[in-house]
Amino acid sequence: MVAYDEIGSLLPIKRSLQVIDFQNQSNKESEEPSNKRVRPLGRVTSLANLISPARNGAVRRFGQTIQSISFRGEGKSPSGSQKSCSKTAAPTPPKRRNSTLWSETLDVSMKGNFSAKEIKRQEAIFELSRGEKDLIEDLKLARKAYHDPMLKLSIMSEEELTHIFGDLDSYIPLHEDLLAQLTKATGPEGTVGQIGHVFVNWLPGLNAYKAYCSKQLAAKTLLDQKKQDRRVQDFLQRCLESPFSRKLDLWSFLDIPRSRLVKYPLLLKEILKHTPNDHPDVQSLEGAISIIHEVLSGIDLKKGESDCQYFIDKLEYLDDRQKDPRIETSKTLLCHGELRNKSGTKLYVFLFQDILIFTRPVTRNERQCYQVYRQPIPVQDLVLEDLQDGDVRMGGSFRGAFSNSDKAKHIFRVRFQDTTQGQSHTLQGSDIFHKQQWLNCIRTAIAAHQPAQSPTRERELPQLNEEPECCSPQARNIRVKRLSSTLSGIVHMEADENTSETASIEDTTEEIENVQTSVRKKTSIQKTKKEKSRSIGKRKETLV
Repeated sequence: MVAYDEIGSLLPIKRSLQVIDFQNQSNKESEEPSNKRVRPLGRVTSLANLISPARNGAVRRFGQTIQSISFRGEGKSPSGSQKSCSKTAAPTPPKRRNSTLWSETLDVSMKGNFSAKEIKRQEAIFELSRGEKDLIEDLKLARKAYHDPMLKLSIMSEEELTHIFGDLDSYIPLHEDLLAQLTKATGPEGTVGQIGHVFVNWLPGLNAYKAYCSKQLAAKTLLDQKKQDRRVQDFLQRCLESPFSRKLDLWSFLDIPRSRLVKYPLLLKEILKHTPNDHPDVQSLEGAISIIHEVLSGIDLKKGESDCQYFIDKLEYLDDRQKDPRIETSKTLLCHGELRNKSGTKLYVFLFQDILIFTRPVTRNERQCYQVYRQPIPVQDLVLEDLQDGDVRMGGSFRGAFSNSDKAKHIFRVRFQDTTQGQSHTLQGSDIFHKQQWLNCIRTAIAAHQPAQSPTRERELPQLNEEPECCSPQARNIRVKRLSSTLSGIVHMEADENTSETASIEDTTEEIENVQTSVRKKTSIQKTKKEKSRSIGKRKETLV
């Protein structure tokens, strides 16, 4: 028993001495200067794992003590730190517009003072005013969040940014002026009386957008080209993921003014719709609607001419015979887009007001161009054929050459009136709507080039109350005879060709009706006779 007690008492003493020696050794290493690389505290947590596993409880407790110290120093658990590193931050929700209605800004007691029509009128005015606030914010945001940072970080040059953004800043005062006038016209109760005169005086200022809208096509092309740059792409992606963008890309902000312009007629018409007929604002609103339509027509015309010239400058000719003078004088681009020919080749087709051009997109020194393919077709010599699905097979073969899967859909054909001037083109749209759009545009262009009837030709044509020679009474009687013989091979009508010329149209109509009646009677009589003969034959067979 004594020996057992002595051995049992020695073992704990030996374990405690080992722990003390280990602590003293670690303190000396911390006191002595060393040039060795010191591991960070986070990696000390693995010290307990370096010690070989033992049944000694003191060593196990010492390892747990070191781990607890390191955890308190870090303030995190190892598993927590790993999760925090691997966990991605949740995306910030996009910023939302204020969608409050005008009626929601009123007290409940005041809503009974307005009729339902007046509430709708005020709602329309309130929507227009709120739209101006949003437009001003977006114009300022495009400058602050996109233009200035890209210029400061040298992501784009100042010339490129000017080409893309244009004079966007110059339109902010224009819309701020309208917003100030609408605010001034708002009464203490939040209602607006007359605003027609405000728009009559303000809308002509929108003609300033002619320059901006006419350069949008070139700006969009340059922006798409710059998006190939990794820095530009990364910057725009970061902006797109930010809350201020509302998940809209840069071009959406640049195109907001144009989309706002086309909303003005709709908003004014909505206000006029809910304005009483005896309201003093009716006449001014009607005048404002006429003005905005004229402004938009001018902007569309200017933009069309600019787009037309933009594509003309990008045309490349393989042969001088392809250079038609109608191309350079074109001012309107009716339709353009990608189509496939019968062999499946992608063509980019331009329909100007005077000529149809087939091209193939090519790149020259990082500049996109359009190489003219075959001979352009003048609209005055153009023939359009609407083909049915399956009439032509992809690959240039006709019906019956391949399997059913090769049938071409949404196809049409264009060619010269004189087939010796050039070959025909069988074109395929992406869908039925794409095809129909092309058909409508081509038909419109052809109709504009059809010669109008001359005044002398119109005078030669008979009036509605006059009868041409082919409709004289004698000719009518002869026509009645032919009609009667056609209606029935049995009845022959004898018409007198010497009938007086005073016979009226009513008499002729009665004669035709009489002929038709007699033919019906004869036909019914013949059917009755046939039925009787059949019944008699059956009776004879029965008797036999």
